[in-house]
Amino acid sequence: MSEQHTSSCNHDYTAEATAVAEQESPRVDASRRNFVWGTLAAGGAAVSAATMSIPYVSTAQAEGLDPVKTGVRNHYYVAATDKTVHWGYFSKKLKPVVSIDSGDFVTVEAITHHAYDDYERLIKGDPGVESIFYWDKKKKNVNRRGAGPMDASIKGRGAGEGFGVHICTGPVFVKGAELGDVLEVRIVDVSHRPCANPAYKGKSFGVNAAAWWGFHYNDLIEEPKKREVITIYEVDATGERSWAKAVYNYKWEPQTDPFGVVHSIIDYPGVPVDHSLVKENHGILKGVRIPVRPHFGVIGLAPKEADIVDSIPPGPFGGNIDNWRIGKGATMYYPVQVSGALFSVGDPHASQGDSELCGTAIESSLTGTFQLILHKKATLTGTTLEDLKYPLLENKDEWVLHGFSFANYLEELGAEAQSQIYSKSSVDLAMRDAFRKVRHFLMTTQGLTEDEAISLMTVGVDFGITQVVDGNWGVHGIVKKELFAGR
Repeated sequence: MSEQHTSSCNHDYTAEATAVAEQESPRVDASRRNFVWGTLAAGGAAVSAATMSIPYVSTAQAEGLDPVKTGVRNHYYVAATDKTVHWGYFSKKLKPVVSIDSGDFVTVEAITHHAYDDYERLIKGDPGVESIFYWDKKKKNVNRRGAGPMDASIKGRGAGEGFGVHICTGPVFVKGAELGDVLEVRIVDVSHRPCANPAYKGKSFGVNAAAWWGFHYNDLIEEPKKREVITIYEVDATGERSWAKAVYNYKWEPQTDPFGVVHSIIDYPGVPVDHSLVKENHGILKGVRIPVRPHFGVIGLAPKEADIVDSIPPGPFGGNIDNWRIGKGATMYYPVQVSGALFSVGDPHASQGDSELCGTAIESSLTGTFQLILHKKATLTGTTLEDLKYPLLENKDEWVLHGFSFANYLEELGAEAQSQIYSKSSVDLAMRDAFRKVRHFLMTTQGLTEDEAISLMTVGVDFGITQVVDGNWGVHGIVKKELFAGR
């Protein structure tokens, strides 16, 4: 852990006091510091446990698994800089940016990888984001972008080849976590990252890219049919306005990156867009208000199967699930794959619909506060988490189970899994996996027979398309808790 990039404070709930345990990071600008120090540790102000919790009793708590006792808990802040992110991949070999105990809180800044689609609104004046995206003729601060070869010998796109695109902050090492354990992730709070450019004070912005990997791309009806279109959205950074509005759009034109590589399509993350080469179309989507529901497209642990893994296809380790329900108040459960779990956060969204049809959501930088609770394998017998082999979402009213075209593509597809997954996915396969997981959940956690589970799924469980753009496509099953109110 480096004091340049992470800070921590202790929460003593018995004394109702908070003390700063480490100095503020000099790399974090004032607006970011205020989020933590103003809310959680302002001059030793009293902190209530209720302000740092989810608004319901989680399944783990109800089953007596919650090991968090009243007392001192650390709260760490991880600012997003070029030194605290890994771009486009997960890896069990990454050095953690911070190490925490079970029950500790961590606030993590997550930055959208689409920020350079509008430098003025999403990068300018923000030291952390500027450090991540810095790229001139001599160097780029974050060189590897993706799980591909560093010498770009396959496609010539750049280091990492863009085989994986998300800027992930972390990883966070959870002490004592081992293969077979379950990590409970409580999403305590989510806030928009304000624009740092004084010209747009009080606003936040996001990007939607209708791109070549979108479900729509080969089914266009207007000319030119092979087009990628960027739409910029505005969000109220204070959170007082509950909707986003479109500002303008433009068609992607070939862009030459600072190293001289021409990108005729959106094939490498973080390429600077020269706005003198594109035509901005303002006055679009007039009168349309998009409900804001901030969430994280990527929350993941390090996979065990390979040393470096593309950030795009999701799996049992979580990753790029792209479910808009993974926001404030949600709890996620992940099977631990490697020592320390290695928790990372990325792909922040201001809003998204089920399917993420055109390839992206409103890609907008966010800051999240999480409580990480480790459940050891030996304590799980007879509980809902005993045989958890997939990411499970819980909120106040429902459990959500995530099916993928391949439950564990890294294991099922072998040595070429990271390339083959993109040509083998289908909604049919994802629906089959979702069905199997919901059946398993109902039989093992609710004690239903297979026949009971199948009937209940048909009449009481909603299945939806999570996403059809992430290589390993997703279908989710929503099990409402009220189904079991009579028990």
